Amino acid sequence: MSEALSVMVVDDQAPFLMAARAVIRRSEGFELVGEAENGLAAIELANEVHPNVVLMDINMPEMGGIEATKRIVENLPETFVVLCSTYEIDDLPPDAKTSGARAYVNKETLGAKTLRRLWDQRDEVDFAS
Repeated sequence: MSEALSVMVVDDQAPFLMAARAVIRRSEGFELVGEAENGLAAIELANEVHPNVVLMDINMPEMGGIEATKRIVENLPETFVVLCSTYEIDDLPPDAKTSGARAYVNKETLGAKTLRRLWDQRDEVDFAS
C-alpha cells in the first residue's frame, strides 16, 4: 500500500474541525497531519508539514483563508487546497477563484467520498474557470 496522503484542516470553528477529523478518519488513504485556527497559523504549519491537501475555511480571524491560500500555494505549489465554507459557489468572494485553491466544497457536503473524488479528479478540476 502506498503512503497516506497528508491532510491539514484550517478552521476557527470547533464543530467543523471535529467533522473534518471524522471525514479524514473514514477516508482510506488520507491522514490528518495538522490543524490551524487561522490563516497565519496555517501558513506556518503548512511550511512545517508540507501537506498534500489543505481543507481551508474562508472566513477566519487574523487572516482569512483566501489570503492564506495564496501564500501557501506560492510557497508550496504542489499543495491541493480546497476552500471550505457555507457559501453557495456562486456567492463566493470574488478573489476565491484566483487564490490558488483548486476546488471548493460546501462544508455541509464534505464527506469521505467527496474528499476522495476531489483528490482523484484534482488534475481535471478547474475551480478558477
